[in-house]
Amino acid sequence: MKKFAAIIAFFCVLNVSAQQRFDWLKLNRFRISSLFDSLKENSGLEFFNGRLFTLNDSGNAPDIFEIDETSGKIKKVFPTNIKNVDWEALAADSTSLYIADFGNNEGSRRDLAIYKLPFSDSLALSSVQKIPFFYPEQQDFFSKPLNNNFDAEAMFFFSGKLHIFTKEWQSKATTHYLVDPEKTENQAAQKVETYNSGFTVTDAAYFAGKLYLVGYTKKTEVFLSIFSETAPGIFFSKKPQTYYLGSALNIGQIEGLAVNEKGIFLAGEELIFSIIKAKPYLYFIPHEKVK
Repeated sequence: MKKFAAIIAFFCVLNVSAQQRFDWLKLNRFRISSLFDSLKENSGLEFFNGRLFTLNDSGNAPDIFEIDETSGKIKKVFPTNIKNVDWEALAADSTSLYIADFGNNEGSRRDLAIYKLPFSDSLALSSVQKIPFFYPEQQDFFSKPLNNNFDAEAMFFFSGKLHIFTKEWQSKATTHYLVDPEKTENQAAQKVETYNSGFTVTDAAYFAGKLYLVGYTKKTEVFLSIFSETAPGIFFSKKPQTYYLGSALNIGQIEGLAVNEKGIFLAGEELIFSIIKAKPYLYFIPHEKVK
């Protein structure tokens, strides 16, 4: 939440960018409930074996939360002993959860990592696997707060790989990278494709041959883009269907995205700016609303 408040301190609320082509989808119509204060800085949302999980980003306890998809209530808290430098996303395969500790607002981190946790109702912390990685294209590690192209908040697991989508403050684009979850040595993330999204990407999900990206602009506009998979693991060869969801000053700073057979789940952080306060909310959009 702190990083977004820093952005909008320099920008008043403006009209939605006229040059972008999108459909309107008022997210407030799909609100399930507000989230507990313990999730006011949630970042990341993921289904694992039919259960919905989230976590908080930097400055918060290193816990994973199971929440009720119909009410947003916390069902269970799973403490971990993994340092939360800047957790930003969750992913899952059939047996494990993955915690993405790759938030990099300043573009200066050299300790990017993903943690693999074999999961049960009691986390097997003794068998946590660290997956360190780096972006081979990055040569400059000088601190450039909110002005670099190597931040990231979006990840999912698909076809044996972890798929990362960057949050590019400078270019307003996103780059798709692959990381091998079986490697424990520091590895170079593999660049796959780049798309000029026009907004900074804050989470990603894959379901039934489609890629879902959510994010916001400096004007507080929140967008959801849906891409079709045109080849295995390739999404950016065709333009997506993009929806304007509303202003973050109203719907919250959307940083959580998960998709299942029912539809699209979105979660927002609390956002406070001047006299405006947007609570953290959980939302659900049925698939038929975005067809």
